[in-house]
Amino acid sequence: MREQIVATEAEAATGLSFHPMEQFIVKPLFGDGPVHWYTPTNVTLWLFLIIVATAALLIWGTRGRSIVPNRSQSMAELSYGMVHKMVEDISGKDGLKYFPYIMTLFMFVLFGNFLGLLPKAFTVTSHIAVTGVLAFAVFFTVTAIGFIKNGAHFLDLFWVRSAPLAIRPVLAVIEVISYFVRPVSHSIRLAGNMIAGHAVIKVFAGFAAIAAVAPVSIVAVIGMYAFEVLVAFIQAYVFTILTCVYLKDALHPSH
Repeated sequence: MREQIVATEAEAATGLSFHPMEQFIVKPLFGDGPVHWYTPTNVTLWLFLIIVATAALLIWGTRGRSIVPNRSQSMAELSYGMVHKMVEDISGKDGLKYFPYIMTLFMFVLFGNFLGLLPKAFTVTSHIAVTGVLAFAVFFTVTAIGFIKNGAHFLDLFWVRSAPLAIRPVLAVIEVISYFVRPVSHSIRLAGNMIAGHAVIKVFAGFAAIAAVAPVSIVAVIGMYAFEVLVAFIQAYVFTILTCVYLKDALHPSH
């Protein structure tokens, strides 16, 4: 009932019979009451399904450990190898001890993006509350690693020794600001891309009800959906590679 009231009010305000942003509303799984911090919601359900999908691929899919792998084992091994090489190439050998954490991040974002493309699904990575937690977890983790491993020398990250002495203080201020902006850009980039793509698909799908433009709308939906499949992987890759870059800065802070 509450969703119907919200939809009716939105239609009266915008004049639209379809609402692209309605798909991002957090709803309780049971009943129609208010959402509290302890209320099971659609977000809770899809977070659980992400865990199940990740475990299914990495545990159940590789249970045979065949010399000639099947499809699921191949996908798991390719994901493992890609992230492992990414961590080693960007963060160095020292970064490999943090590979399990980075691999977990990659699989979570990847399945969060892909499961969100299913019909009637909820894209958890479209919510800043989810991507913000992931981004701030990376931020606090790499900052802690930087100080634990390097002590006060971690602050060398903000002091650009290769620059002329006169402009180093100015660059230091810029470096500090950019460092603290990292979790904001890290989270908004992922959530923004997911919101934009899904909203555009919903808009094109809404025009499919108009006979005059239905063929064009259907083609646009198919094309945009294919593009979103690519974006879903790219955003998981970008989120992971930025994590590796931030880890490299923590392990080797000197410019």
